Amino acid sequence: MKFIATFTGQHIDYSDVRPEHIVIEDIAVALSHLCRFAGHVPEFYSVAQHAVLCSQLTPSEFALEALLHDAAEAYCLDLPSPLKHLLPEYKEIEARLDNAIRQRFHLPLTPSKVIKQVDLIMLATERRDLNLDPGNDWPMLDGISPTTQLAVNPLMPRQARALFLSRFQALTTG
Repeated sequence: MKFIATFTGQHIDYSDVRPEHIVIEDIAVALSHLCRFAGHVPEFYSVAQHAVLCSQLTPSEFALEALLHDAAEAYCLDLPSPLKHLLPEYKEIEARLDNAIRQRFHLPLTPSKVIKQVDLIMLATERRDLNLDPGNDWPMLDGISPTTQLAVNPLMPRQARALFLSRFQALTTG
């Protein structure tokens, strides 16, 4: 078998990813069950909640793209960045999934630079609020400060899924 069956019954074939097989409910369910930082956090904190918080920090014209910036992880998991860099084939599959998601939701095919900046601000905020690796330097955060606009208070998966779907609805129906 060379596909996965999703929550809604779609089949995602990693060698032939199709935009029409991408369903927002599948993304919400999967991301709400994926823990950030490979689970190395004091309490469960989902990729779905991270995505919602990113979208709330982003200028409105980029909010949907921010909400979906990690959506490919719904189909290929959230690998720690240092591990991703060691797996070029994984990065190719993730890029195919990201491209299909971008097509499906009419996002720019090239990621917007503002999203990367907001993602780093959220990383700094998560590090602060979840007390991650205190006292050690994270070079990717040089010059990046946590936001004062919000605090990370981890939600359970069902809450994170509802928040993600609500945010998606708000951003796509005006």
